Amino acid sequence: MTAHAVHIAPPFKASGSRGPWHEVRESIRLTGNATVLTTWGEWLNAALAGGGLREMLGPDWQRYRRTPDPVVRYRFAASRLAVKYTAAAALGTEPAELDLAYTPSGRPYLRGFGQLDMSLTHSEDLIAVGISRTGRIGVDAEPAHTQPPAEGFLGHVCTAAEQAELGLLPPSQQHPARLRLWTLKEAYSKALGQGLPLGFTEFGFTACETCRDSAGNGRCALLCAPDGRPVESDTWTFATYRVLGGRYLVSVACQDTGVVTVPGQALTAPLDETVLSTLADRLSRQHAFSEPLESHVPSSVHLGVRDRGAPRQDR
Repeated sequence: MTAHAVHIAPPFKASGSRGPWHEVRESIRLTGNATVLTTWGEWLNAALAGGGLREMLGPDWQRYRRTPDPVVRYRFAASRLAVKYTAAAALGTEPAELDLAYTPSGRPYLRGFGQLDMSLTHSEDLIAVGISRTGRIGVDAEPAHTQPPAEGFLGHVCTAAEQAELGLLPPSQQHPARLRLWTLKEAYSKALGQGLPLGFTEFGFTACETCRDSAGNGRCALLCAPDGRPVESDTWTFATYRVLGGRYLVSVACQDTGVVTVPGQALTAPLDETVLSTLADRLSRQHAFSEPLESHVPSSVHLGVRDRGAPRQDR
């Protein structure tokens, strides 16, 4: 089954509270999901508005007040406003009526609206919000100029099949291909949530042949087992986009099971069978040898922005 079996709505740009928010409603109607891109500066006036901001932030108001750095404080407010406006557009209600809460891992959800799953990420000026009514969703963004370390990246992030594919690319295409793989794996990990002990070398991606471009970096991607075999599934869809004039790379992982998502559950999104069998084998080997296996990329392997621990749920 190809990545086109389930459609991901292309991301669209929202200019602060002005939207256009009707695009969220249309995306939800057509595909069951939407991804909104915005920048924190476009929400600065709202963050400085005073009285109305306290009502909009709700329980997050105290965290906003306690944050000493004004830049960090305003970015925090902007991301929460973007989440609430996006969700309100999908639900046909007012942003201030929504109560934003968080799972122990930091994943945001809306109290009383378990049918909606959401993912929040930010990178430099960019804020991206993914929302879905059909299953889990994960969104990850990185600046296009970020340089993944070549040797550490290959050894700790890529499967043998991915390393082989990367090796066939000319040097000029190595960086965008590595960055694309990183954001896809972050997005999938965030969609699954709950910090599963599944290392990035335990699953892979390859470009969908249907939309592979001349540079070898297709917009859609297929989930693969470590040996490079595509996972037969019509449940998950993966896509990567260059946004805001090519300044950022955004990847989206979206599930469609028809099952209503309940916030705070352990893991409502089932892993694909091939990946699950790999995880089971890995855990059995860990138990047999009684040796702790690294489940994530060590802190020495990162993109110059953050260390890799449990799947990041941006707060």
